[in-house]
Amino acid sequence: MGDWGTTRLRLYRLEGGNVAARLDGPGALQGDARGALAERLELWKAEGALDEVVLCGMAGAPGALVAAGYAACPADAAKWLSSRTRLEVSGIPVSVLPGLSCKDSEGVPEVMRGEEAQVFGALALHPELALGEHLVALPGTHCKWVSVVNGTIAGFRTHPTGELYALLAGQSTLTGPDTLPDGTLGEGSFDDGFARGLDRCEEPLTTALFEARAARMLDGRSKDWSRGYISGLLIGGEVAAQVPNGISVVLIGDPALCGLYDRALAVRGCTSRKIDGDAAVLAGLALAKGQKA
Repeated sequence: MGDWGTTRLRLYRLEGGNVAARLDGPGALQGDARGALAERLELWKAEGALDEVVLCGMAGAPGALVAAGYAACPADAAKWLSSRTRLEVSGIPVSVLPGLSCKDSEGVPEVMRGEEAQVFGALALHPELALGEHLVALPGTHCKWVSVVNGTIAGFRTHPTGELYALLAGQSTLTGPDTLPDGTLGEGSFDDGFARGLDRCEEPLTTALFEARAARMLDGRSKDWSRGYISGLLIGGEVAAQVPNGISVVLIGDPALCGLYDRALAVRGCTSRKIDGDAAVLAGLALAKGQKA
């Protein structure tokens, strides 16, 4: 089974419900997806017979392995699992799970691929989350804020914060040159910059952003400080727009990135519960295999 994203493939072989081996590969849209999968399955076929392979994420995107479509919200795990698309690769049956879609009250469309596996996996790992209402955030390139009601994904909203950060911190002039005019690297850590970004996150973004550069030129801030500042502005602004003060949020994803969201939530008097993203996606895929992670 595997999680196939835009930039990488993570393929796992289970034995007795445990991960016995893992193979990595290119993103689902980075060339010949069928060939990349076949190459890796052949490696494991040499070690013994393989049963059905279950994939989630961008494997089901148009132009990837197969167009798997979207299951419309509200959607529970049963609806998601029953909407899979089947094919065969190297003589091995492959199931590609769909993404999810929804529209808000004004008809604004939303889609996700892969995050739904993490949500349903988290519910399987922590059954108490399948009772009542919960707000679940999945930080990443496109952060999803998911409304879960009695085990069903009722709807969600996307903030492309990770993609914006990569563009602004990596491909713009905002963070300035590697060294300052005096030849030094400058002062201040990523964490210091992040805290400053949180302080200004509710100001108009396009004006607040320029402090990333001006603070380097006039205050001797480091490039890391500027990157942290941009991150704090974006994550803080996202949380301010999405979360009422004083509530509890479930965070699923990379521990370091979830830690940044936790800092932004704390500013608003919110608490969080963190669930490892890899563990969640494995549990979600295990549902499709009829096993418990």
